[in-house]
Amino acid sequence: MKMTLEICANSFQSAKNAQLAGADRIELCQELSLGGLTPSYGLLKMVLSQIDIETFVLIRPRSGSFCYSDYEFEIMKENIKMSKNLGCHGIVSGVLLKDHRIDIERLKTLVELSKPLPFTFHRAFDCVPDPLEALDTLINLNINRVLTSGQKLKAENGLPLLLELQKKAKDSIIIMPGSGINSNNITQFKATNFKELHASASVQLQNTKTSAIYDSPQTVSDLKKIKSLLKQMQ
Repeated sequence: MKMTLEICANSFQSAKNAQLAGADRIELCQELSLGGLTPSYGLLKMVLSQIDIETFVLIRPRSGSFCYSDYEFEIMKENIKMSKNLGCHGIVSGVLLKDHRIDIERLKTLVELSKPLPFTFHRAFDCVPDPLEALDTLINLNINRVLTSGQKLKAENGLPLLLELQKKAKDSIIIMPGSGINSNNITQFKATNFKELHASASVQLQNTKTSAIYDSPQTVSDLKKIKSLLKQMQ
C-alpha cells in the first residue's frame, strides 16, 4: 500500500520543493514558529496558480489556544470562503471549548462551509482531555482525517496512542501522524501501516542580520529531506 506524504509548507519555496521532490500534498500555512497560521491571500493565490499537487489550507487566525472569540470565528469562516474561491483542495482547522473539548457546534459550521472539500482536524486534537471520545466526535461529524502527534511533543513518542486511535478509527477516519517525523524514525510509522504522514522536512535558513529586533529564524521545507522521506516510504 502506497503511503501519502503531506508536507507542511510555510512558503512558496517550501511548496515548490514539495512538488519537485514528489510529495503527494501540502498543507499550506505561514509562521511555523508559532505552530502555523492561515496563509496570506497572496501566498495562497500564487501557490494555487503555480503548484500542481493538492493544496490543503490551514485555517487558524492566531497563535495560542484553539478557543476563539466570535470575531476570530468570523475571520475563520471568511478565510475558508476565500480559500475555496481561490481553488484549494482541502481545509485544515479545529476549534475547542474552554475546557479543551471539541467545540461541536462551531466545528459543524466550519465543516459545512468547507464542503465539498475534505476536512482535516488539526493538532488541536492533541489538547483534548479524552482523545478516544474526541475521535468518536470527529467520526460522527464525517471529518476526513485527524492530524495528531498522539498527544506528545513528537509523534514518535505518541505511537502507543496513535496505534490505539488507528485501531478504533478503522476505515471511518484517517489517522495522520505528524510532528518530528524524519528519515530516522519514519520506518516506525511505515511498519504500523499508517496511510498518511505529515512532515515539514524543514531546515533553517541562514539569515543576514539587519537588526536583532527582526532576527527570527526562517525555515524552508528541504528538497533532499523530502526525497529521503519518500524513498523510505516506498
